[in-house]
Amino acid sequence: MREIDAVAARAAVHSGQEVAFLDVREAGQFGEGHALFAVPAPYSRLEAAVPGLVPRPHIDILLIDDGDGVAHSAARALDRLGYTAVSVVAGGMSAWVAAGFPVYKGVNVSSKMLGELAETAWHPEMVKPQTLHDWRRSGRPFRLFDARPPEEYARMRVPGAVCLPNGELAHRLNAAGLDKEQPVVVTCAGRTRGIVGAIGLRLAGHKVPVFALENGTQGWALAGFDLERGNKAEPYPPLPGYALEEAKARARAICDRFGIPLVTAAEADRLLHDQRRTTYLFDVRSREEALRDRVPEAVHAPSGQLVQATDQWVGVRRSRLILIDDGGLRAALAAFWLAQLGYTVHVALIDDAMRRVNRPEGAAPRERAPVPRKVDAADALRDVRSERGCFIDLRSSLAYRREHVDGAVWSIRPRLLRAAAPYGDRRIHLIADDQEIACFAVDDLRASGFHSAFVVEGSHAALVAAGAACQSSPDEPPDRKAIDHLFFVHDRHDGNLEASRHYLAWETGLVDQLDALEHAEFRLFEP
Repeated sequence: MREIDAVAARAAVHSGQEVAFLDVREAGQFGEGHALFAVPAPYSRLEAAVPGLVPRPHIDILLIDDGDGVAHSAARALDRLGYTAVSVVAGGMSAWVAAGFPVYKGVNVSSKMLGELAETAWHPEMVKPQTLHDWRRSGRPFRLFDARPPEEYARMRVPGAVCLPNGELAHRLNAAGLDKEQPVVVTCAGRTRGIVGAIGLRLAGHKVPVFALENGTQGWALAGFDLERGNKAEPYPPLPGYALEEAKARARAICDRFGIPLVTAAEADRLLHDQRRTTYLFDVRSREEALRDRVPEAVHAPSGQLVQATDQWVGVRRSRLILIDDGGLRAALAAFWLAQLGYTVHVALIDDAMRRVNRPEGAAPRERAPVPRKVDAADALRDVRSERGCFIDLRSSLAYRREHVDGAVWSIRPRLLRAAAPYGDRRIHLIADDQEIACFAVDDLRASGFHSAFVVEGSHAALVAAGAACQSSPDEPPDRKAIDHLFFVHDRHDGNLEASRHYLAWETGLVDQLDALEHAEFRLFEP
């Protein structure tokens, strides 16, 4: 481990070489302000996340924190995992800000930035919520598709919208029973996926009139119209037999047009064994298809979400991605977008040879989480009531606010030692819904001399069942300490129209924040 200053760190990020720039702060801290190409890798679950994000152990890794020493703890954890080229940005984000470098709120910012840049270049047709509402009232026929995954669609939708996420939308549109004269409208929760979906349908060669709903569900609510909640996505329409060959032809056309290599399984295997590059293998089909027909070495990443939230899967800038799909169209569309984010992208069709592809040995090992001693909930209660023990609650800060066991204090892994310090030699009983997080937290405690650390079996629910008294605390922890939760316009989907206005202004203003160095990282295709 070594320290570098913010200027050297930024130079490395924009060097043209592979680098993993990991922000080890928690979700709330990251979302309130981070560097554009930093990848969220919160220390609370670092060892579980990084082997997937950074699959090669000898890649250059930059760690940035809040200037509070967490990055040094993270560096020691990565050293135990076998990573050999880890640097810490001295002074953390404070030093980054002091150097005058841009800082961005929100999440998945590089993907959203690309959507905004593409909108200015491709000019997909937009339909305003009032216009769409008027079409419906006048009886004008149209088809409305929601480009988000089923989990998000369940929260809210524009009335009548059918869940068909990006990638799947272009892949299955002809199976959706379209009248070719009917307009197709693509919506999401805001802007990006509507824009991406509308452009994608054009790229795929669909001839129907295509529109993006301006500002998605938030625009609909701001126009004074109601959203439907508690929605259940229907199964995606199955493809007729001829459609797979049609998808292959559409995929080849996109790859040829934009210079995206279409490779065989043998070529993909060679790329995976090239030790000079970091190479990811992603299966971009639907979850059901990937489970039913598993490609053993591939990580499942649905086409639309891999574009929307690339930093959840890819931790290395300028790495190589191989996207696999049975028809190729979902992969080709994702490749079109990811290439513009600066990745080297290849597309491959799934066949028997692809199912036999093997990864090379020597990838970063996944550290086995230490097995903590567990304690029965009733025994833990007796311990605390007799003042031989204490409770530290590692669940989310919002769950703690809603209800927690009397006497339990809230904490999170990067601040756990501070929370444990006042209890001296008492037994520490951790309450955690995520057992992996609890395991690494126990390991931190033991490494710092707190040897009597246990995990409550069954977590909070078991303590309640054992007779624990509970209380709520709407303001505890206070927002400034609830670093696991992003408060930035967090309630925009729950009826807070001012938060929606703020969010949409933020999203449309992203491009104006770019400086020349950052703008050059986007390799934009011309229409």
